[in-house]
Formats: sequence, C-alpha cells, structure tokens
Amino acid sequence: MLALLHTSPVHVPAFDALRDDAHPELELRHLVDEELLDRARAAGPEAVAHDVRMRLREAVADGAGAVLCTCSTIGSVAEAAADGIGVPVLRVDRPMAGAAVAAGPRVVVLAALASTLGPTAALVEEEARRAGRPVEVRTLLVEGAWSRFEAGDPTGYVRRVADAADAVTGADVIVLAQASMAPAEHLTTTAVPVLSSPRAGLAAGAAAVRDGRQRHLGLRQAGSAGVVVAQGSDRGRLGT
Repeated sequence: MLALLHTSPVHVPAFDALRDDAHPELELRHLVDEELLDRARAAGPEAVAHDVRMRLREAVADGAGAVLCTCSTIGSVAEAAADGIGVPVLRVDRPMAGAAVAAGPRVVVLAALASTLGPTAALVEEEARRAGRPVEVRTLLVEGAWSRFEAGDPTGYVRRVADAADAVTGADVIVLAQASMAPAEHLTTTAVPVLSSPRAGLAAGAAAVRDGRQRHLGLRQAGSAGVVVAQGSDRGRLGT
C-alpha cells in the first residue's frame, strides 16, 4: 500500500484517477492535513517537521510500504523525516525535477504559492548536481492564481497557470511546481516543454512499494532456504 500525504483534499480524486489509469493494482491510502501547509507558509517548512514525522509514522503503522508527499512546500521536510521510518519516503516532484534537468539548462519554475518557489528551485539544482549538468533556474509566481484555487475555482486557477506558462520566454523547460497545477499542462500552447509532477511521482511511489514487496519476498525465501539447509545439516550429523 502507498500512503499519500496531502495538504489539500483536491489531490485525493486526482491521484485516485491516476492510479486507476496507470497502476490499477496499487492500493492508496490518503492522509490529508491542510494545516501543515498553512503553518509552513507562515513559519517555514521546518516548523512542521515534527508533525510530518508523526504523519509518516501513522502511515507506516497503518501498513504503508512507502509514503509519497504530494506537497512541494514540505517535500524536503518529508524526505528528511524518513530516517528511522522504515519505508521509503518520496516527494512527488523529484522525478519531475530530474526530467527538467535532462531537458536543458534553462529551467523556469512556476508556482501559485511563494512558499513553493524556493523548495522547488533547490530541488532542481540538487538534481542538476546529481546528474552533473549545468542549470539556470528562474522562478515565477503566478499572480492571482492561488486566490482562484482558494475560491474553489479550479478552472480559473489552471487557466492563469497556463497563461503564465505561455508567456515564458528564454526557457528550455517549464516546471509546474505544485501538483494542483497539473491540469494546466494540457492547456498550454507554448512550444517549450511543460512538466508537472503527479503522474511521474505516483509512478515512483508505485515502484517503491513494488520493490519493497520483492525485497520482503526475497528475504522470506532466503530465510526458508536457510531453515531447510540447517535441517538437512542436522539430519546429516544425526545420521553419522
């Protein structure tokens, strides 16, 4: 089972739909805590580190084989809290950042929340260092988009994001920093590649759960084989 840590309930049906489309065998468990984002915006992501760890422990106690954090603002905090949790903890935007770095050195990060710009830019730069590639990251806040989101106007929200992407110049790739921005990817008309995080992030989470199952099965098989060998050796000694 893959647990998803959300800071908005809008992600629940979106990720369920992605699961149904690409990973129908994958069981999802959604943990929604909007207050985490509120506090992270007000006091910085580290302000919620303790509570994020508690939510991760809750997911593991509930049977999660991996946890995917879908909030870009607190993604780095979730990854840092993984020590001692016992299962992989992933941030939804890391695969997207890796793909952006591979697309070219001029990366433009769009976000509707200012608190997301810094963490996403840092992630892209981290992935560039890991890949040994040069990168120049520019960040742009989509003015007025988040107010549309908070007003319950998803159409107006993604339209503003798409318009902002279409206005970008001098970029090799555009990154939509927040998972909620993903629908705008299909509304843009720009020739510049536009990347969003949910599909690739969910695929990474599904792979982590699958790999964990395979490792567990391998350990069980190895343990069973060890018992058989020991029993055989004992029988051999008793027979001499």
